[in-house]
Amino acid sequence: MDLSLEGARIIITAGAGGIGRAIVDGFREAGAQVATCDIDEAALATLPDDVFWQKVDVADSAALTQFIDAAVERLGGLDCLVNNAGIAGPTGRIEDLEVGVIEQCLSICLTSQFVTIGRAVPHLRQSQNPSIVNISSLAGRLGFKLRSPYAAAKWGVIGLTKSMAIELGPDRIRVNAVLPGIVAGDRQRRVLEARAQARGTSFDAAEREAFSFTSIQDYVTPQQIADQVIFLASPRSKTLSGQSISVCGDTGMLG
Repeated sequence: MDLSLEGARIIITAGAGGIGRAIVDGFREAGAQVATCDIDEAALATLPDDVFWQKVDVADSAALTQFIDAAVERLGGLDCLVNNAGIAGPTGRIEDLEVGVIEQCLSICLTSQFVTIGRAVPHLRQSQNPSIVNISSLAGRLGFKLRSPYAAAKWGVIGLTKSMAIELGPDRIRVNAVLPGIVAGDRQRRVLEARAQARGTSFDAAEREAFSFTSIQDYVTPQQIADQVIFLASPRSKTLSGQSISVCGDTGMLG
């Protein structure tokens, strides 16, 4: 399917690995120009030479703003912003969580999206196919026991997405959220390991419990998330906005 993204100018946060890297690779395969940032400089250095990148901690608003400005200048404009940066956050009961780790989770998973959108919107208004795709999580729809900072941040992403869709609709800027379910990769492994430790059980038991709430009992792949993001950025989605789209194998609960 031709998604008419040849030459499109795309900024992706946290694009050096996992879901972000799959999104970077997918846009490149579609013929787009890509800029990305990440905190992992070694992983950034493995990106293809045609990808503009900077090492950035998205919790640093000044550095993040500087990256958006530099990326727009390098790309010659902006057609799509993909807010992918996030962390798993702490695992534990609310009374045991330190304020610092809660604030870090909210800053990276939610506040950074406010910063990038605010900086990107003036440039998106100049595009003929402007869009924003925010990566939320199924935790942002269902909640997640022992992971309340992460779930709260991802609920916030959905609220931000809907509000921006309404606010930016007159500018024809589409704003949508993608909600991954249980995604294969190191982050999900660490989440399940932390859950198993918190409950005094095994990794295998934690994994079985996670899949017990899912109709299609298999991991979502980063590529499947990337495919959804790229479609939302394409002109074929020109009237699709304000949506929170789950890619989760029909998961009804996060343990």
